[in-house]
Amino acid sequence: MSSQAVNPFGSTTGRARRRRLVGKTMEVLSTLAALLAIVVLIIVIGSVLKRGFPALSLDFFTKSPAPFGQTGGGIANAIVGTIIMTAIATAIAVPVGVLTAIFTSQLAPKRVSDFIRLMLNVLAGVPTIVIGIFIFGLLVVGHGQSAWAASIALSIVMVPLIARSVDEVLALVPSSLQDASYALGATRARTLLTVVLPAAVSGIVTAAVLAAARAAGETAPLLFTSSIVANTVTTDPKQPMYSIPLSIFVNSESPSQHDQQQAWAAALVLIVGVLLTSSIARILSARARSQGTGNG
Repeated sequence: MSSQAVNPFGSTTGRARRRRLVGKTMEVLSTLAALLAIVVLIIVIGSVLKRGFPALSLDFFTKSPAPFGQTGGGIANAIVGTIIMTAIATAIAVPVGVLTAIFTSQLAPKRVSDFIRLMLNVLAGVPTIVIGIFIFGLLVVGHGQSAWAASIALSIVMVPLIARSVDEVLALVPSSLQDASYALGATRARTLLTVVLPAAVSGIVTAAVLAAARAAGETAPLLFTSSIVANTVTTDPKQPMYSIPLSIFVNSESPSQHDQQQAWAAALVLIVGVLLTSSIARILSARARSQGTGNG
C-alpha cells in the first residue's frame, strides 16, 4: 500500500500500456482474419474459374444438357428455371417481409416486436433442408414436384432475411420526417406510404436483391420440391424445373468427365451471378447512405 501511495501513476501507466498492447494485438488479428477470408475467396474463385471456364461457350448458355455419354449441351434449362423460381420466390417474399418489418418497427408494441424479431432470427437459422422437408410434406406429397413448391420453399428462406434487413432500414429513417408528416395532419398509414417507405426504398431493394442472391444458390429445398431432371426448357411453374444448384449437384456426382466439367462451369456462372447481385446491392446501399446523409 505504501508503494501505491508513493507512485500513484505507475499502475495507471502499466494499464495504459496493456490496453495499447491488447488493442494492437486485436488489430493485427482482425487484419489477418480479413486477409485470410479474402485469400480463401480468391482460392475458391480461382479454382472454379480454372476448372469451369474451359467449358463455357455459347452452347453452354443456349442449349439443354446432352444425353448421358455425349458431349456438348449446356444448362439453358437450369438458367431459365433458376431465374423463374427465384423471381416467384422474390415476388412472394418481398411483400411478406416488408409488411412484417413495417409491423414490427412501426405498429406493434415493444414486446410483440421483440418476439417477432426473435422468431425471425430463429427462422433464419433453420437449416434449409428442414424447410424443404416441410414443403415436401405440405405441397409435394400427393401433388408432385413443381416450381411453385420450390419457390414457396425459397420464399420461406428469404422472408426472415428481408424482414430483418428492412426492419433495420426503417429504424434509420429520421423520426423528424414522420413528426413533420403528423404535424401536417397526415395519418399513420399515409405517413408510412408517402414518407417512411420512400425514404427506405433503396434499403428495401438492397435487402430484396441480397435475399434473392441467397435463394438462387440454395440446393437443399430444391431436392425435395423440384429435383426431377428435365432436359428441356420448362416455363410452366406447375411443372418441376431444373436449376443451376441442382445441375451442379447432379453433374458433380456423374462419372463422366464432361459432366463434371459442366458442373464446374455451372458453379462459375452461379458465383458470378451472386457476385453481380451482391455488387448491385452494395451500390444501392451506398446510394441510400449518401442520400440519407444529403437529406440530413
